[in-house]
Amino acid sequence: MTLSDPPREPTRTDRLLAALGGLVSGYVSLAVAELVAAGVRPEAGPLTAVGGEVIDTAPTAVKNWAIRTFGESDKIVLQLGILVVLAILAAAVGLLALRYRRAGAATVMAFGVIGALAAVSRPDSESAVDALPSLVGAAAGAFLLYVLIGRLLAPRPSSSPDRADAADRRSFLLVAASTAVVATGAGALGRALGGTRNEDAVASREALRLPRPASAAPAVPPGAQLRVPGISPFITPNKDFYRVDISLVVPKIDADSWRLRIHGPGTTGERTFTLADLMRREVIERDITLACVSNEVGGPYVGNARWLGVRLADILRECGVKPPSAGGPADQLVARSVDGMTIGTPVEETMDGRDALLAFGMNGTPLPFDHGFPVRMLVPGLYGYVSACKWIEDIEVTTFDAYDAYWVPRGWAREAPVKTQSRIDTPRPLARPEAGTVMVAGVAWAQHRGIARVEVRVDEGPWQDAELGAEDSQDTWRQWVYRWQATPGRHTLTVRATDGTGAVQTERRTDTMPDGASGWHTVVVTVE
Repeated sequence: MTLSDPPREPTRTDRLLAALGGLVSGYVSLAVAELVAAGVRPEAGPLTAVGGEVIDTAPTAVKNWAIRTFGESDKIVLQLGILVVLAILAAAVGLLALRYRRAGAATVMAFGVIGALAAVSRPDSESAVDALPSLVGAAAGAFLLYVLIGRLLAPRPSSSPDRADAADRRSFLLVAASTAVVATGAGALGRALGGTRNEDAVASREALRLPRPASAAPAVPPGAQLRVPGISPFITPNKDFYRVDISLVVPKIDADSWRLRIHGPGTTGERTFTLADLMRREVIERDITLACVSNEVGGPYVGNARWLGVRLADILRECGVKPPSAGGPADQLVARSVDGMTIGTPVEETMDGRDALLAFGMNGTPLPFDHGFPVRMLVPGLYGYVSACKWIEDIEVTTFDAYDAYWVPRGWAREAPVKTQSRIDTPRPLARPEAGTVMVAGVAWAQHRGIARVEVRVDEGPWQDAELGAEDSQDTWRQWVYRWQATPGRHTLTVRATDGTGAVQTERRTDTMPDGASGWHTVVVTVE
């Protein structure tokens, strides 16, 4: 080649290779960023940071649709969606670089800046260092793209252009393939190093020995678990307990270094508690059903577990907190999680005698990481978004007028007591049972009020009383069964419950926003 050789005129093959170069450069950017994030903070990686921003800024209707459509896989779907969008953009940037080489590299850096801004603006960001993974990853990707496109745009000698084209493309593919292999190794190393950062947290959980409760939960009464195939178990196993939160990366916190700070104008002074402090207090054990406000009528986001912890009200009193009914100036607890989530809980309900807990045990084991290890908050009778802060690290005792917690500006109600609900677990929708006795069964819940009655209706016939399982407590759900003499044909089964105050579950169907769904659950079956 000489300086007088003309530059390449891009061909169709060049464009395909340029798009491939954009994809490889994007892949390298993410892999290098993951490696750097392992040394900074796994949550500072661009995929996690940008995903968190998407969750925070997405319209509530979109979030509800994602939860309804994808369930607990919504975060995986989000991350896959981000990767697909990034792949499309990376290919487009590769094509841009084929015409404007520097502009293509600059565009990669611009994406790095976006990731950096997302990382440092996250509520759990610790410092400007969180910007490094995105910026370093983008720099690596931009440099690679510039080099790869340079291979395609290399001048060619007029004497043998075809041979030069083939050599340039081989060089392009060699650089792209070797760099992708190295990037894969870097990404794997980053994940491995990120895992080692969590070793202390995992070890602290494995070493934790739960104290014996001073006030143990009574044994689940005989008859609480009905022997009906297909009905939800009375105690939900940890692995099956629903998980709805905004964390793309589950926080893993070392129990030995965990601290809970309680402060605010509603206290007489700031206090800090360790897990050891909590476990030295009077420990209580209670069966409590939790429900998510995103749970639609008949939905799966409700579960019942045996929790171990300490009474939140006792700790608040030691901090000088008084409920509004006793003249206290504060009416809201703002609980903050390590992932930046804020949850606003009424002080009155927390201190009215119900078993509001700071829990560190679940079904006989330390809390799973997915469910808030080392400590989470829960208040019977309130939806999780106003009571059940996982990975809690801070409680500010303040007022509703002074602060709106995370979900309130997004259209959800400030206060949200659990609505009376009932669900048909069996038969499943569109089931085809045989004629004769069919066991129609499920669960009903109205935490802190209890369930007094469940009724079932077949088609438009009269309401019939279902048989109730034994009541554990008013804070747990209750199983029920109705022995239906089914006749052939298509039928609609409907259920409703009456709570412990005598209030009948409303027929009026509402969406989950702003304070929980309502309406009767129905199932259509065909009897053969």
